[in-house]
Amino acid sequence: MIALSLAEIAAVVGGQTYDIPDPAVQVTGPVVRDSREVESGSLFVAFVGERVDGHDYAEAVIGAGAAAVLASRPVGVPAIVVDDVQTALGALARHVVERLGATLVALTGSAGKTSTKDLIAQVLRSKAPTVFTPGSLNNEIGLPLTALSATEDTKFLVLEMGARGVGHIRYLTGLTPPKIGLVLNVGTAHIGEFGGREQIAQAKGELVESLPEDGAAILNADDPLVRAMASRTKARVILFGESDEADVRAENVRLTENGQPAFSLRTPSGCSDVTMRLYGEHHVSNALAAAAVAHELGMSADEIARALSEAGTLSRWRMEVTERPDGVTVVNDAYNANPESMRAALRALASMGKAHRAQGGRTWAVLGQMAELGDAALAEHDAVGRLAVRLNVGKLVAVGGREASWLQLGAYNEGSWGEESVHVSDAQAAVDLLRSELRPGDVVLVKASRSVGLERVALALLADGTEGEVSAR
Repeated sequence: MIALSLAEIAAVVGGQTYDIPDPAVQVTGPVVRDSREVESGSLFVAFVGERVDGHDYAEAVIGAGAAAVLASRPVGVPAIVVDDVQTALGALARHVVERLGATLVALTGSAGKTSTKDLIAQVLRSKAPTVFTPGSLNNEIGLPLTALSATEDTKFLVLEMGARGVGHIRYLTGLTPPKIGLVLNVGTAHIGEFGGREQIAQAKGELVESLPEDGAAILNADDPLVRAMASRTKARVILFGESDEADVRAENVRLTENGQPAFSLRTPSGCSDVTMRLYGEHHVSNALAAAAVAHELGMSADEIARALSEAGTLSRWRMEVTERPDGVTVVNDAYNANPESMRAALRALASMGKAHRAQGGRTWAVLGQMAELGDAALAEHDAVGRLAVRLNVGKLVAVGGREASWLQLGAYNEGSWGEESVHVSDAQAAVDLLRSELRPGDVVLVKASRSVGLERVALALLADGTEGEVSAR
């Protein structure tokens, strides 16, 4: 974080100082909520969770070098005490971003947020110092912590914004007001909580409503619900997509024999060819979104295309492709899942399988529950099982309880009989099955919602070999 004195922080957050010998002492280290991340000069934020109370670690973090604790009660060590720690953290983030003067880019969408955020960050940091959301820390705690990690030389701040209801993104944009707002898509993720796609669109559109008149709203021309958000913003609208009406678009889209997307990028400033290191055609839309942001910030088509072609995977368990020494390829996409991302991953698996099939390799889809789908859960799981068959995936392994049975039922009803699909009870059962049947040249996709913990399957398979080569980093 930019250096601030404890007295200044107390004034910004409306707190009282306790046990602070010198209020002029500055916070020069990171602002953290995990005591294990404390460094010299840190500010430790003491949240009270369901199982852990951060206040219990106050003495330890001061001993580890923290300058003070942001707390909701006195803790016997240097502290700034406030009524509500989360509100205070947000106020501090707002103060810091206003002082920084960096260009703030915010993005949201039902699917692809983290992958797109990682692409934007990699493209922009080729131009200037860039700070961005780590992983998926896109909520009311993760977002201000990311903003507070910016330093005096930060030029671009890229923030992913998630929502589980109407009003959530409005709250986040109040903490970190963006100059550029990007909406990727409106899908069915969390539809059980929202109640419908129209409600999801209402929530996602809060991002463009927050933009200033001299800002830019970057919208997906290929998604009607996103494109309609143009009427909800004062900012200039830039469209991206494969539509002829898009300002930033892809032409001649194709996949390499390994399933990596290639296309001609066309922007108002020119045209340049892109061949990505990532896997799956769905990354074309993500890349166009990143390109639209970069174009708005003054990068040329050649600069953007070069950066996109060099970009890899920054966040773990998102289409991480690792080839084991024995020739088995493991695709760990187990961080999360919704119907849109599940379909994209299956199509990527099918594309990757084409190159391996010539060497006798097979494709495996190890899939689990997609959570928070409400009344749509049965139909969506059934549809994914059917899609696996239509894409000619060699074997579907459905892992878990009721939702997994729906996946297998969809595959069965689509014509996947015999041993082409199987339902197993848990991750260990899936590992045991795969260990007994995998052979060189096979490609294994592992994907489910985060709550399922299906990454254990991918990690176990990778542990079976020696150090493999990760193909997309």
